[in-house]
Amino acid sequence: MPNVLLLTVFPLIALGVIFATLYWWQTLMEILNQEPTEGNDRLVWLIVVLSLHFFGALLYRYNRRPERLRLYGR
Repeated sequence: MPNVLLLTVFPLIALGVIFATLYWWQTLMEILNQEPTEGNDRLVWLIVVLSLHFFGALLYRYNRRPERLRLYGR
């Protein structure tokens, strides 16, 4: 029984880790390429996303990104 659990749960966990890392990486690239250079917003968000990994990426996506799109359109 434990082998069946290991064979079903481990791949799901691995896929979740891969997804979280890709999402984090894509968010970092968006911050570096799309955030305006004036002010400290870019630096602050880089520190947040690098420190909190996936949760920092979620914070950026749902807090800063809509505001940036509204203000700068990119």
